Amino acid sequence: MITTRIMTYNVQRCRGTDGLANIDRILDTIGDAGADIVAIQDLGQVNNADILPFMVERLGCKSYRDVTGSDLVFLSHLPLRGLQRSDLGYGGACLRADVDLGGKRLHLLNVSLDTFPRFRRHQIESLLGEELLGNPSLICPVLVVGDFADFIWGAGNLQLGSILRRVQKPLWRATYPSLYPMFDRDRAYLRGGVRVLDASINRSLKARQASKHLPLTLTIQVTDTRRSLSLPRLTGRRMETAPG
Repeated sequence: MITTRIMTYNVQRCRGTDGLANIDRILDTIGDAGADIVAIQDLGQVNNADILPFMVERLGCKSYRDVTGSDLVFLSHLPLRGLQRSDLGYGGACLRADVDLGGKRLHLLNVSLDTFPRFRRHQIESLLGEELLGNPSLICPVLVVGDFADFIWGAGNLQLGSILRRVQKPLWRATYPSLYPMFDRDRAYLRGGVRVLDASINRSLKARQASKHLPLTLTIQVTDTRRSLSLPRLTGRRMETAPG
């Protein structure tokens, strides 16, 4: 069964805790994880320049961003499809993409929410609504990652936890602020047949300096829970198998 490493990282426009914009620190932190897919929030521009092409060249991957030039981006060594950006209201957003892992499809959602309680509650309702997680077309396993922008127990968390399973690893889950992490703003939720084999937070000195958020990296497997008939049982019947 195929394992995949997925990172979520709020890079805060590559501006570190020293107030300086330093792309190399961000790229080194991403490279240390060896992730197959990186979900980035708050990419923005550095010195009025789009840094995404430079990041792609340095990391040897492909970038996936909607045509509006959103601050939500996927960097991936695996092909992604079905890219779709959704406005969650009040500045919140979600970037969705699908990835096939060993013949099993995973719906991957990269989210960025607001810290203000009323805004955040509305954004979570939109995330769980018919356009995204409430959409009946999302029948495959789901992994939701990103910056959930709360500090202790944010508005909407109860509703969010009632629909999705929260990834509980590692034991100390704080990622923000990076110099003295106290809050687990950067996290992941699951739905369906997704198994988390490992979860880690990069707490190195470089990562603490690169952004006010520490990156979370998951090693996952997508398990196939579908029922199907074996091919021999179909022999002699007027049926055909089709891919997909």
